[in-house]
Amino acid sequence: MEGDCLSCMKYLMFLFNFFIFLGGACLLGLGIWVIVDPTGFREIVAANPLLFTGAYIMLAMGAMLFLLGFLGCCGAIRENKCLLLFFFMFILLIFLAELSAAILAFIFRENLTREFFTKELKKHYQRNNDTDVFSSTWNSVMITFACCGVNGPEDFEDIHHLPYSSLEKATPEACCQRELQSREGMFVNKEACLAGIERFQNRQGCYTVILNSFETYVYLAGALAIGVLAIELFAMIFAMCLFRGIQ
Repeated sequence: MEGDCLSCMKYLMFLFNFFIFLGGACLLGLGIWVIVDPTGFREIVAANPLLFTGAYIMLAMGAMLFLLGFLGCCGAIRENKCLLLFFFMFILLIFLAELSAAILAFIFRENLTREFFTKELKKHYQRNNDTDVFSSTWNSVMITFACCGVNGPEDFEDIHHLPYSSLEKATPEACCQRELQSREGMFVNKEACLAGIERFQNRQGCYTVILNSFETYVYLAGALAIGVLAIELFAMIFAMCLFRGIQ
């Protein structure tokens, strides 16, 4: 009976570590995607060190989970006490670090509010200045998602340092409607857009558009994080039980 219990625990340990391996691979891939930054979100929040380092923390955690999941699988199958002890200690450190990161994310969640992005936009945005990373990134986001500002074109009315001629309104050309939503896309009517005619402008704010686009993925990421924490907890329990059961 004891041998059957140990064998069952060994394969359960392998199963849990396999899920840790997959979870680490997902976090690693997500971290790489954010760092590669195809739409420029990293530069928008670059002024905040906590948000800026979040992607690198995710990348590091994903890499460690990927490695430890692999080690845990090997330790369980080979019944190696040294590997199991190594696995338990490091998975405990990662578990505590992830728990701390989740608490910090909850505490500093106000940094992702509409007001935060509006303040940053009005402070740093410089219209069509492609040499400025912040401005270029915002222009790319507005063009890609067919949106304007955080709340709408009115965000740019209070930015007094924006350079535009007397014939143009405050709305930047990145807010103008295009036939194809890319930098190479032709404007529907650029002159009318810059003159303030609303039907040639993208009137919806980027905050709402992006939130709607990524709402499903945010919940999915949250569910994945909770699942990973639960799996890690069970993996630690099985690792210690298996460690004590190996003669």
